[in-house]
Amino acid sequence: MDATNGLQTPQLTFEEEVKAFFDSAPPLQNCAEISEKLKEFIARNSQHSDGNAKRVVCVTSGGTTAPLEQRCVRYVDNFSSGHRGATSTEYFLKAGYAVIFLYRRGSFQPFCRSLPDDPLLECFESNDDSNIRVREVHAEAVKRAIIEHEAAVADGLLLKLPYRTIFEYLQMLQMTAMSMRCLGPRGMFYLSAAVSDYYVPWKDMVEHKIQSGSHLLDVKLVQVPKMLLVLGEEWAPSAFCISFKLETDSNILLKKADKALRKYKMHAVVANELSTRKEEVVVVTSSEKITVRRNTSQPGDDVENPLIKLLSGRHLAYIEESSSIR
Repeated sequence: MDATNGLQTPQLTFEEEVKAFFDSAPPLQNCAEISEKLKEFIARNSQHSDGNAKRVVCVTSGGTTAPLEQRCVRYVDNFSSGHRGATSTEYFLKAGYAVIFLYRRGSFQPFCRSLPDDPLLECFESNDDSNIRVREVHAEAVKRAIIEHEAAVADGLLLKLPYRTIFEYLQMLQMTAMSMRCLGPRGMFYLSAAVSDYYVPWKDMVEHKIQSGSHLLDVKLVQVPKMLLVLGEEWAPSAFCISFKLETDSNILLKKADKALRKYKMHAVVANELSTRKEEVVVVTSSEKITVRRNTSQPGDDVENPLIKLLSGRHLAYIEESSSIR
């Protein structure tokens, strides 16, 4: 595959690159439905009888695909199980947030950490009467997952929106951000999804499956415009924005995270190294670098637990600071 840096017309400005991406994207099939769900969810969590509106966080989770054909059979994928985003969603709910969970179809889901990899087949069994029941060894975990998930949805605190492709993801992120503008500083973006760096513009794709038989497949990929800056400056300019930087080389990780913080004007960047990402992360801000570790003395604890506590506190301080300026 031949990856070219930038769009095919190198003279394009960044604004033109962004416009070209969205112009190239096939329209969302359920755009109106998503828009209505977002509108209702945000309205519900902006109006409380005690006068204290909820903080709302958009958690992005899982990896995006970059299709190679319009009737897609082959695609370029980004590595991500969605564990970070799903687990963080649970801790955001415990911290009092309402959560918009923008996730890759088939990726890890909130409240499922204690379930086996294939919960449908491993958690259930048939008895002699051919009735299905929960295996006793998993009964407590299944019960807890169902109760906690249903409670979050029933209370209007969890809205789940699935995507698969880079086109769907960025269109839905834009819709979500524009819907959250009314929240001002009470809105947060926790951008833990693994977003494609390169894609094939829709208009440049073949319609049908690419046929095999050729020794060399030459596919030109163009760079996906980095939407982080647009998110923070145009789509939701008052929101508290957290992005992630994953590297396999720990020697360049913090330097890359610091560069992303300044370039995209994030409030914090969570730096994680691939092999240790479940044990510790480093939260990089403009003034400090804070190492956050999983509590190994507490069975079942996750690094997301102290991470969300830290970020929640920083978000509260940001809200208070924003209120004092006005």
